[in-house]
Order: sequence, then structure tokens, then C-alpha cells
Amino acid sequence: MAMSHAEIGLIGLGTMGAALALNIAEKGFPIAVWNRTTSVTDSFFDAAGALAPKIIPTRSLTEFVSALKSPRAIILMVPAGQAVDDQIAALQPLLNSDDLIIDAGNANFHDTNRRSSAALGLRFLGMGVSGGEEGARHGPSIMGGGARADWDRISHILTAIAAKADDGMPCATWMGEAGAGHFVKAVHNGIEYADMQMIAEVYGVMRDGLGMDAPAVATTFATWNAGPLKSYLIEISAGVAAAIDPITGAAMLDVILDAAGQKGTGRWTAIEAQHLAAPVPVIEAAVMARNVSARLGERAKGEDRFGPAPMRLSGEITVDDLEQAMIAGKILCYAQGFAMISAASEAFKWALPLPEIAKVWRAGCIIRSSMLDAMARALGEDAGRNLILAPEFSDRLEETLPALRRVVAAGALNGLACPALGAGLSWFDLMRTRRGTANMIQGQRDFFGAHGFDRLDGADHHHGPWGSHA
Repeated sequence: MAMSHAEIGLIGLGTMGAALALNIAEKGFPIAVWNRTTSVTDSFFDAAGALAPKIIPTRSLTEFVSALKSPRAIILMVPAGQAVDDQIAALQPLLNSDDLIIDAGNANFHDTNRRSSAALGLRFLGMGVSGGEEGARHGPSIMGGGARADWDRISHILTAIAAKADDGMPCATWMGEAGAGHFVKAVHNGIEYADMQMIAEVYGVMRDGLGMDAPAVATTFATWNAGPLKSYLIEISAGVAAAIDPITGAAMLDVILDAAGQKGTGRWTAIEAQHLAAPVPVIEAAVMARNVSARLGERAKGEDRFGPAPMRLSGEITVDDLEQAMIAGKILCYAQGFAMISAASEAFKWALPLPEIAKVWRAGCIIRSSMLDAMARALGEDAGRNLILAPEFSDRLEETLPALRRVVAAGALNGLACPALGAGLSWFDLMRTRRGTANMIQGQRDFFGAHGFDRLDGADHHHGPWGSHA
């Protein structure tokens, strides 16, 4: 049986779990590991090389638990949902009330809330981890949720393994009670969906509207990555566009099937936004576009019936317009995401630290971007103010919105679908209109349902003269 000297344990040696375990070991913390399939544990340990002395491979849950210092801390890296509940149930008879389980998978925050409030007979944290395999191995962004004392117990490990921003700050922070960490991770993933969709849209305009080939697209993205759009997703988009298919010799982009996969986290964000009455139309458009992308047969029938949608542009917009439109779209998307976090903070009484969230996203995670430094500053000045009203971002929007309008308009007139960019623009126009059109909706609701309405003059008369027409 293994000696009891591991400072932390990890269950689940899939891609992310294995990478995270190696990261922990590399930072000097002895770690015990267990996987349901023993051969996976053996292969992981055999490949650990110089890090093997810091790793204790175990062949049973009993051996695994015995290898941990008490009070124990155990990270779960198993698939979200029932697998987490099953693993907790298997561990419960072996653990004490002071032992801590940390669910570091892509859990739905409602599940984390449920587990946090359940009588598990032990301590529980929900922890969002972003950055993919590379981030898990060399420095992810970590968003913790649960009791602050439980976070503090292991924060020295989490801050050591986390990515470091340019100012040296570890990208690992406690977000709040219960499912707060997994909620913030969900919004991160929704923004990730939106960012990726907007990039795909401008790629589509380059390819179908401007006739640019993949190498030209790659050069454009690489150029953008040296400016205001500097970010991980723009950087890798340049890499994807520049890659050559080793089988055909064609551009890799030109042989990839155009049906986007998804694990559902962006959909969770869109659904929860509706429950919170927090508008996130750019994220919703991105989820919609992924769903449409999977409908290959229907799309083919649509083209057969109506002809192909995209048409070549003739000077309406430039590549510079596309860059400016992306800048505007990104600001609008992040503004919606942070507003959703603010709404959740109030609804769930979490006191989510918006400036700290922006800082945690500056490195390690998929949506890391040079803009997040400025966003952290703006949120630090006034966390209750929508980002579009923060002076630095309102100035940028004034500069870039004309280009966004040109791109969305040219797309609409020439069959170049830009659902996320268009959704951001429509939201912005609603947000800058003092006298909107919902008065018509209120009149309709009162007409057919006698729901009543408020009046501009404040008079105490809340129904219209519909009479028998209602």
C-alpha cells in the first residue's frame, strides 16, 4: 500500500487530468493518482519521466485514499454529470468530514450548487479550469467556487500551477460560494463560443466575399494578432489558416468539414442568460450558428432550392473594416458576458468579483486577450457600469462601429451570414435608444390580455381604450 505523503490526489487521467497531474508534480507537490482503468494509470506513470518521483500511482480507491495526507484533498477530472455523483458516492465511505473533493470538470453550476448543499459528509469545491490540455499542463486559468476556507486550504497549490499574467499575478481566484466558479467558467465558455463564431464570420467574408485564399487569411490574422485583437484565438486562427493538409497538400481549412462540434457549455450559458433576463445575443447567435452548421443535409437542400447565399463583394468593405468590426464585436460580446455575471451575482447573492474575473482570464484560458487588462481596469473603476459606457471602451466603439455597420450591412446584402456580429450591433443599437418600441408590445399585451402598462406622463390609468375589440 502506498505511503501517506501525497499533498493532493487526482482521479481521472484523461487528457486534462493527466496534464493537470503533471503540472502539479512539476510545481513540487507530491500527488497520488487513480484511474478506473489501471492500464491508463500505469501508462501515465511510465510516461512521467523525471516527474515520476512526485507521483504515486494507485490501483484501488482504498490505496489512493491511503496515499493522501489528512485532511485529504482530491481533484476529480471525470466527465460532468452522473460520473461525478458516482465518484463522490464511491469515495464517501473512505473519507472523513474534513476531507475535500474538488470537481474540476466542466460541471453545470446547478449540479455544483446541489452537491455543495447536499449532506455529503465532507467538504466540496467546484472549480472551473480553462486552457485545454496545454493550459492544464503548463498553466490554466482557475475559477474556484465553494467555501472560502476550503479554497484557502489548497490555494497555494492552485496559484502555483495557474497561468501567470504579464504582471505576475496567478490566474486563479475564488469566485464565491457553491457553484460560483463553475458559473463563471460557463460564461467564459459562452464568450469563447461567441469569439470563435465572430472569427469564423470574418473568415467567411474574407473567403467568400473578398476571394481570399487560406494563406492570405492566415497572414491577415497574424497581422491582427500584433494589434488590438491580440489574443489566443486570433493567434491560433492564423495557425489553422496557414496549415497544410499532409494527405492532400491542400490548405487544411479547405478539407475540414464545416460542422462545428460542441459539448453544451455555450448552450448552458445561453439558457441561464434567459433565466436571469440577461441579454447575451452574441453568445446566443454563436450557439445557433453551431447548431445550424450540423444540419448539413438541410443546408444542401436549401442551396439547391434557393442557390448559394454568399456573393462576391465589389468594394463595399475592406480587410481593415473587418478588423475594426471584430474589435467592436469583441467589446460588445464581453460587455454582455460581464453584465450576465453581474446579474448572476445579484440573483444568487455571490458577490462575484468582476475585476478579478477579468484578471483571471488574462492568461491561461482560451479567451485570453490583450483587451482584458483594460476591461479589468474599467470594472475596477465601476463594476456596476456596463463596459460599453466605460470611457476607454465607449471611445473604441465610436471608432470601430462604423466598420461593424458596413460589414453587417454588406453581409446582409450579399448573403454573407454574420449572425454574431449582427446580434452585437442590434443589441448596441437597442442599448443606445432612449425611446424604444416596446410601447407597442405593451399596447398589444394590454389589448389581448389586459396586462396593463405604465404611462410616460405617470397618470394612474393603465389600460387602453380597446373596449370590445380586446
